[in-house]
Amino acid sequence: MSSPDPAADAAAAVQALDELTRKLRVECPWDREQDERTIVPHTLEEAYELADAAWRRDDGKLLDELGDVLFQVHFLSLLLEERGAGSLADVAEHVRQKLIRRHPHIFGDVEVEHAGEVLRNWDAIKATEAGREPGIFGEVPENLPGPTYARKVQRRAATSGFDLEEVPYGAVLGQLEAVEAAGGVDDPDARFEAVGDLLFAAVNVARKLKVDPELAVRSSADRFRARVEAAERLAEADGASWNDLDTGRQITYYAQARLREEQDDPKT
Repeated sequence: MSSPDPAADAAAAVQALDELTRKLRVECPWDREQDERTIVPHTLEEAYELADAAWRRDDGKLLDELGDVLFQVHFLSLLLEERGAGSLADVAEHVRQKLIRRHPHIFGDVEVEHAGEVLRNWDAIKATEAGREPGIFGEVPENLPGPTYARKVQRRAATSGFDLEEVPYGAVLGQLEAVEAAGGVDDPDARFEAVGDLLFAAVNVARKLKVDPELAVRSSADRFRARVEAAERLAEADGASWNDLDTGRQITYYAQARLREEQDDPKT
């Protein structure tokens, strides 16, 4: 049953969490020792767990992981407050003003027809904000995971107008041929660049199809892992040790595992 005043409930819950965060900072030996550099690895971990829950459409897990991320925001905001550099209120107001500024089609007189125009306006407005690094790729963090970094670089280039309307399937095919050619010569650098270009082209296709490449490749890895584990169980049921099988028999068991998966879920 929904609350008659969800905004008041949210404010009360956030205040209670803020009070708890301050208590932990004072009374817990571990929390007292932390700073932003030691906390951020946990923030990243929680963000990935949140992304996984969202991708799986697991509402219970999503609620749990959102709470963990919210705590991270509170804790990092408290660190800012302790050195007089900001507060949770400053964080909230800063993002509120930023969202107003970057949504002129809602809070101004700009008209848009589709989400693509919203995104282009967002990037154009962002580039004019004070303190931003200049250039097309200003403030693109270089420590992002590879697929995410590639997508962000591609998106920035697209915002500048350097993009194709169509999905570049041909680029993937072309780079695959380049990888095949590089694999036939004794040149590690050529193979390295060719594989990198192939992956970059695949990320570009994912971007155009509005698929998150990081989540997609993780999902694919999870499916592969589950199938190999299922194949191992099938082998064990036949009295065979997976590691002792030759590749051909392993592939046979893998195919059986995949077939059973498809029979259990026709969408697979």
